[in-house]
Amino acid sequence: MDNQTIYALSTVQGRSGVAVIRISGSNALEAINLLTDIDTKHIKPRYAYFATLKNQSGQSLDQALILYFKAPHSFTGEDIVEMQTHGSRAVINSVLSALSAIKGFRYALAGEFSKRAFYNHKMDLTQAEGLADLIDAETSEQQKFAMRQMEGNLKNLYDGWREQLLHVLAHLEAYIDFPDEELPKDVIQNLENTVFKIIREIKQHLQGDTIGESLRDGFRVVILGAPNSGKSSLINALTSREAVIVSDIAGTTRDAIDIHMDINGYPVIFTDTAGLRETSEEIEQQGIKIALQKAADGDLIINLFDCSKDTCQPLENVDNSKVINVANKIDKISSSALKSLRAQNIITISAKNKSGIDELLQAVVAKISSRVTASSGLLITRHRYREALKNTIDNLLQFNFNKEIELSAEDIRLAARELGKITGYIEVDEILDKIFGSFCIGK
Repeated sequence: MDNQTIYALSTVQGRSGVAVIRISGSNALEAINLLTDIDTKHIKPRYAYFATLKNQSGQSLDQALILYFKAPHSFTGEDIVEMQTHGSRAVINSVLSALSAIKGFRYALAGEFSKRAFYNHKMDLTQAEGLADLIDAETSEQQKFAMRQMEGNLKNLYDGWREQLLHVLAHLEAYIDFPDEELPKDVIQNLENTVFKIIREIKQHLQGDTIGESLRDGFRVVILGAPNSGKSSLINALTSREAVIVSDIAGTTRDAIDIHMDINGYPVIFTDTAGLRETSEEIEQQGIKIALQKAADGDLIINLFDCSKDTCQPLENVDNSKVINVANKIDKISSSALKSLRAQNIITISAKNKSGIDELLQAVVAKISSRVTASSGLLITRHRYREALKNTIDNLLQFNFNKEIELSAEDIRLAARELGKITGYIEVDEILDKIFGSFCIGK
């Protein structure tokens, strides 16, 4: 991290009532000195000043609110100046141009404000990624869990495990330094119990499966069924628009088609797939292969069938807890047949008439919410967390007192290092650029 003062537009580029330009660095006050008449020797932190912005040629650029956040009590931990200007492109570009003319100032890289906050210990990596998720949140549930992560819930959990391992390591290192002193049996037992307890807690934490990633990226609901069972019609009924082509010709849908929806705050991706049947047509075979792979990777499966001519057939090689059986085209059957289907806990719909759609959506939400509720409130939202936790367990399972104490200490050290990879409490420059590079400019 260099010592230059950085600046960027922190709001969306384009026409708006207000735009916020953020400046961070040891020379941030220089922007106020050069562009306004405010006396920075007596400036009050967190106090709004109304001032005319001028470039170094004396040309008036805008009338703006100026706020100063003194280090370390700021987002980045450095001196920060925020300029709240009018949001026209001309104003924004002229202010940014004026800032670029100040010696030692440069435009910020993507995610650089948050990266500086990390380096200055204002947040750890899990909080930074929680902030990124909050910025990208499109549904209320995504917002809720991103806030939990940004507030440090995951940080506190992982730091707690790491601190316990460092405590174990301290005892082992002390023994290595003073080999003439034997570790008391009660100390050995306590160390073993601590390691066993951490293994058990991490395994419980991992039992949430990929629910956190699904909540962040979207729960995939794959619609499977025979040709002409009404899969594409169901997609159109769910979205209330002609999202996909509907045809009586079998094999019309060849590829998987994704439709994104917000259902009761949960991000859901409905996937229309090729009809399942025996076929010699090569392209259709590929579509069926894709459909089965999507089902295997999906969070839920809608097993759709045409109840006017078929019966509900169980799906092979799938987790039944993921399956919702749905009978379509109830407008073509008798009331007694309809009653019989409902007695089998099969959801009944008519995609054509859009009846039963609300009941189906409620069933989807119930399945999703039960998985979220069954998991801990501390969800694993990144694949890299999951890998590091698995590596932590692998190292801890190697730990015992039946081998050289130096090797046992190394097992604990490697386990603590894996936890540190998640929060950033070790040297992890190789992953920082990847994480912060996903941020927008000015954040």
